[in-house]
Amino acid sequence: MTDNDAMRHDVIVIGAGLAGLYMLHKLRQTGRRAIVIEAGSDVGGTWYWNRYPGARCDVESLDYQYTFSDALQREWTWSERFARQDEILAYINHVADRFDLRRDIVFDTRVTRARFVEAAAEWEVEADDGSRHVAPFLIAATGALSLPQTPPLPGIEDFKGDVYHTGRWPHDGVDFTARRVAVVGTGSSGIQAIPNIAAQAERLYVFQRTPNFSLPARNAPLTEQQVEERRRNFADIARSNKASPSGLYRPPSDVATRSALDVPAEQRAADYEKWWDRGGTLLMRTYTDLLINADSNRTATEFAQRKIRDMVERPDVADKLTPHYHIGTKRICLDSGYYETFNRPNVTLVDVNEDPISTITGDAIVTAGRTCQVDAIVFATGYDAMTGPLLAMDITGRGGRTMREAWSDGPRTYLGLSIAGFPNLFVVAGPGSPSVLANVILSIEQHVDWIADCLDHMRDRGFETIEASPDAQDAWVEHVNEVAQATLYPRTKSWYSGSNIAGKPEIFMPYVGGLGRYTAHCADVARDGYAGFVLS
Repeated sequence: MTDNDAMRHDVIVIGAGLAGLYMLHKLRQTGRRAIVIEAGSDVGGTWYWNRYPGARCDVESLDYQYTFSDALQREWTWSERFARQDEILAYINHVADRFDLRRDIVFDTRVTRARFVEAAAEWEVEADDGSRHVAPFLIAATGALSLPQTPPLPGIEDFKGDVYHTGRWPHDGVDFTARRVAVVGTGSSGIQAIPNIAAQAERLYVFQRTPNFSLPARNAPLTEQQVEERRRNFADIARSNKASPSGLYRPPSDVATRSALDVPAEQRAADYEKWWDRGGTLLMRTYTDLLINADSNRTATEFAQRKIRDMVERPDVADKLTPHYHIGTKRICLDSGYYETFNRPNVTLVDVNEDPISTITGDAIVTAGRTCQVDAIVFATGYDAMTGPLLAMDITGRGGRTMREAWSDGPRTYLGLSIAGFPNLFVVAGPGSPSVLANVILSIEQHVDWIADCLDHMRDRGFETIEASPDAQDAWVEHVNEVAQATLYPRTKSWYSGSNIAGKPEIFMPYVGGLGRYTAHCADVARDGYAGFVLS
């Protein structure tokens, strides 16, 4: 690459989802010329790609919005408690239009390679369309859940029907009327899609490896009073959310103050019932210690297990659908009629642990004990989470060392923001940050604001490069692991630790210390002259 054939910028941002859009807006405010490179044909990130039937956010709409602009929140009105994919995408498009962001975004272009040139202290980026870009700073806003993964099932190449993945759904939709359908996977996207597909399909086979806990969403239209109350108190609630562990709103009267073991069994059952009836993920915030005390967690786990058995009519099917791990240690799913769907006569659950898939033919999925004739296969098998989108690109730092080499034993970052040996590269909501364990929009805003302030600090003081020191990175990784080990999370295999991807090093990736605690630590680092970073 030479200067003559590369486009030059102040900053290159990868990804035009919620993180990339706010990053671009913030960079403009600081007077920097930035470009965003996006693989999709429009903005939206995960909400651009995930259009499967039933796709909704599992964070309440009034929390799942930017907080950086009071005018923005006043001019947008959410219609439901948990917004559908199309409404969220409409909101993101509104943001892009309102702040005129598209003029600095290149669509239908995937970054394939990024290399730090030490002599010039800049990043050289190549894309699949042959374009080349150069900038001192590179920001990966690639998202935690943006690289779909499909299991290598034998014979899939011989299947003559239609094959879909929930993470790459056709934009014009799919009609399953009078068709025989297989859904492989019962994670969040499967739990949302299965009731909708079952209502259309002639026959639905659900292939399950690991049952998941799902709580009722109790979705409903938002009232005008609810919307206006949030608008009036928007700034105060946003401030409170940012200081909280989850980044999610809860009135002070609803904040847990006791251990699950400090109340009589009858009161505990009533408390769980109350939050179950209210819907959403509130059940997991009934008591203070559900994710750190196994005995306390067991009370919530057993409550949810009983609920599943109450909803599913056939005891043998209920047993297969009932998880036996600590509730909340895999991402909690929300549903509208998921468990009841298995009472339908056209739905069959196949537990691949006891009846594994042996092959796929031109028109069927064949297991050890049955042949399921199908016209379409839907893979709801999730993502190579958090690290996958970064490692899919060929990123090379100092001394020719690639990120794949640096992360061969699992991801290592400082604050989830920076990687030793990769100067001037920032990751938004990366491994080692709260990311997927908190309100991701607030996590994004915190990271973007911190990065923008850091770039201003460098410009004001004449620094050209910044990177995490190896010692600070090692200490942060140790801290992230220590905090995780104090919880129940590591006791369960999940995509939080990469166990859903064969051969991926298993290490708990998000920071479980909470958004407020993390934000305060990042502020201290900046206040101390970016302690733990090497600036030159």
